[in-house]
Parts: sequence; C-alpha cells; structure tokens
Amino acid sequence: MASTTLRQHIQHFLEHLDALRYTRETRAHYRSNLLEFVRWCDERGLTTAQQVSFAQLESWQRGLAAQKNRHGRPLTASTLVKKLTSVRNLFSWLTKRQHLLYNPARELELPRPERRLPWGMLSEQETRRVLSLTDDNNPLSVRDRAVMETLWSSGIRRSEVQRLQVSDVDFERGMLFVRLGKGRKDRVVPFGESARHWLQRYLNDVRPRLIWGPDPGYLFVSQRGKALAEGTMTQIVRNALHRADIDKPGGCHLFRHSMATQMLENGADTRHIQAILGHASLDATQIYTRVAIGHLKKVHEQTHPAERQSKQATPSDDKQADSDKPDSPKPV
Repeated sequence: MASTTLRQHIQHFLEHLDALRYTRETRAHYRSNLLEFVRWCDERGLTTAQQVSFAQLESWQRGLAAQKNRHGRPLTASTLVKKLTSVRNLFSWLTKRQHLLYNPARELELPRPERRLPWGMLSEQETRRVLSLTDDNNPLSVRDRAVMETLWSSGIRRSEVQRLQVSDVDFERGMLFVRLGKGRKDRVVPFGESARHWLQRYLNDVRPRLIWGPDPGYLFVSQRGKALAEGTMTQIVRNALHRADIDKPGGCHLFRHSMATQMLENGADTRHIQAILGHASLDATQIYTRVAIGHLKKVHEQTHPAERQSKQATPSDDKQADSDKPDSPKPV
C-alpha cells in the first residue's frame, strides 16, 4: 500500500483546521504557507513526511531568511514566524496522529518578532475630515460612511467587520457581537452615537435596496447583495483618504490604530483598549502607548528644565526688548 504523501497530509490537516472552525483567513494563511513548503520539498524529492529531517527543515528556514518580498526587502520576522509556525503545527499534528514517531520540526527556533510602531496615524481632526466628506444623497456613500464609522468607533478588524451579521448589532446597548475574532474568540465591543446614527440610516434606507434574492444576513453588503469583500472595504477607506487629501499609508487598519491611539491620548486604560481590540496579550496593546505621546509631550513641556527655563525667560526677554526701544517723544 502506497504511503500517504506530504501533500495529502497537508490536505487532511487543513480539513482538520476547518473542523476546528478556524477562520477563513487563518486557513488561507496555513494553506499558502504549507503549499509553499511542499513545493520546496517536491523540488528536493521529499514526497512524504517521513523523509523530512530536522536538517532539511533548517535548510528551508535559511532559505526563507534569504527571501525577498515583493518590494525587494527581506521578509519580516513576523512573516517568518507565521511560515515556520504553520509547518511546526503540521508536524506536531502528524506526530500526535502517529503518522510520525518523532517531530523533526519541534526544535525549529522562531525569530523574535519585532514590535514595530504603527505608522501613519490619523489625528482626531483628520479622522473627522475623512468621515465628513460623504455624499449624503448617494446610497453607496451612506453605506461606506457606516463602514468607516464602525471601523473607527469599535476598532474591530476588517475581517471582523466583513463577517458581522445584522443580528450582531445591538442598538439598545450600543454593542457589536464579534464572532470568532482573532484566536477564535468571541467578544462584545461598544460603538458610539455617530456610528449608531449611520448604521441605522444604512439599515433603514440603503441595505434593503441592495438585497437581491435571499438575504445573506451580512451587515454590510455589495451592490449585488453579497457580503462586502475585504478588498472593497480597503478601497472605500483609500478613496476617502484621497478625498480628504490625506497621504498616509494603510486602509481599514488605519482606523483601528488611530482609534486606539486617540483613546489612550484621552486617558483610556490600556486594559480597556486591549479588551476592545481583542488582543490576547497586553504586550500587543502597549505598543500604542509608545505612539500616544500627547500626554508625554505635555509632561515634557511642564517639567523639563530647558522647557521651564525657556518659558520663564520669555517675559523678561519681552521687558528687555521694551527697555531697548527709544523713548517716545514727550509732548511739548
């Protein structure tokens, strides 16, 4: 009887993830990473899992470290971790299912992911300008405004907005029920009055006109009545930034980053931000404290000796400048 091939094992593993209700995005990442790995194995004649050794996995890892992305730059540590983790989890699953006696990927070392600061933040004024440039008479513009208001008010991810059902919106309590967010965890997040207004307007006046045939149940739908694609949401945000003459990188996540930073600037507790954003670790949230420097700037101005000396010197400088002026002529 022929041995099960590595490709077949990968297919069974992906079906296992599907049965565990991993999100579509997570399954897509696993599929992409594992198919890339199996192509590498095929090129070296490694067609079964039993043929893959730790030394070969190390060789594959070195090859990843030398790869360039589409911009010609080395792959980030975060990308490397995702690719390596996909393969480690595959071999761990094969070992647990007794397809392997030993897990060759167990000793693979993961690079430490860098904690990069989110960049291209929107100020509160910029955010309001982006949102305000909406054509109220255009139904799709009303939908787009509702999408962006939801992104900014709740701080949820693009994929989470895309999966929202109409039944997930609780107008009475001002809450959104986010199903199976990152880490396959449900959570409830608040939204504000502005988002409430635009969501109600969209649901009452626009969404019924977009539904063709059976209602799919999704909150945000396309002109064809289907779930609004994530790429479409990104384009909605990019178009709004262009209208507001704001040249900053990013799409939907720009609202998420900006919301977290703005709330911290206004005194929100980091743990509250963590709960809203759905971060498993507080470390992921604390990166925003390095961006929200408004309060830090005020403390610096009030307490740094050079700043204090500068402010104290200003009045005397003005008096000195006045004393240097020629005397005004006295009336005769």
